[in-house]
Amino acid sequence: MKKNIYDYSLEELKTYLTAKGEKPFRAKQIFEWLYRFRVDQFHLMTNLAKTTIELLNNEFEIKVLELVTKQISNDGTMKYLFRLSDGKLIETVLMRHHYGNSICVTSEVGCNMGCAFCASGELNKIRNLTIGEMVLQVLMVQKDLDSHFQRVSNIVVMGIGEPFDNYDNMMNFIHIINHPKGLAIGARHITISTCGLCDKIEMYAHEGIQSNLAISLHAPNDEIRNQLMPINKKYPMDKLRETLAYYIQKTNRRVTLEYILLKGVNDDITHARQLAHYVKGLNAYVNLIPYNAVDEHGYQQSLQKDVEAFKAELLRFHINVTQRKEHGRDIDGACGQLRAKKVGEK
Repeated sequence: MKKNIYDYSLEELKTYLTAKGEKPFRAKQIFEWLYRFRVDQFHLMTNLAKTTIELLNNEFEIKVLELVTKQISNDGTMKYLFRLSDGKLIETVLMRHHYGNSICVTSEVGCNMGCAFCASGELNKIRNLTIGEMVLQVLMVQKDLDSHFQRVSNIVVMGIGEPFDNYDNMMNFIHIINHPKGLAIGARHITISTCGLCDKIEMYAHEGIQSNLAISLHAPNDEIRNQLMPINKKYPMDKLRETLAYYIQKTNRRVTLEYILLKGVNDDITHARQLAHYVKGLNAYVNLIPYNAVDEHGYQQSLQKDVEAFKAELLRFHINVTQRKEHGRDIDGACGQLRAKKVGEK
């Protein structure tokens, strides 16, 4: 069975090719053709010997994702529905910011975290995405941008799935898109978002890469977080805070704490004070996120006056806080709305 070449890092490709009698520099040439020139056929790699192209055709395939639909939001956000080789569907979102183009990448087919407010949690995990399937989300959106002479500048692994539940593939994906011969996206422009798998956060602290870490916190105490996020029963908030302190000490990197505001659930002033107490002393900031309705869940977006009061209370305690701008809400492309469905499906 042929191997998908997008599953290979530069070093892995170099090792494979040299074992087949090829020169090590061939791997760099191939990487440039794949990621800089973005060709999708080996015979177009014109500086390779015919014997090398024959080897590639025999051993590898350039397997791409099938674009099923592309929706464009009123704010310019684009949501791509891709079909994988086994017929499964995933979603990828391109968001427009003043600082550049950011892609929200999916890491799994489905998700086992079961967060109460999230559409993705309605999809039980079927399997991990391969390295190549993650890489191709970025590459195919980049190809779409090429016609407009634009580039992908930022990556957030915040789509369907828990990235740390697919740890090895996720890390290899980061190394490929970060590599100068790959898509050359700077590590500080890459953010991994996790529900709080403490054992994997500790592993991540030792990776030696300057990418960013975001934690889906969404609650100020264990009682509320247990209701919203089942993972909290395994890794309660005190354990999570202890792990984050270790990560920050080890990496000297600031952590983002994501907090979706839910009307009447976690948006009271007392909740803001509890959150401030939790964050105090951590090199972290709170990112307040507007809730995007999911039909079957029944939660509501907090009133603007309550959002402003919550933010003001955090600031009063000298907690760094930002408010996330909504992207793609009208096409179900916003935070918590991804579920890999076709247009018109319920």
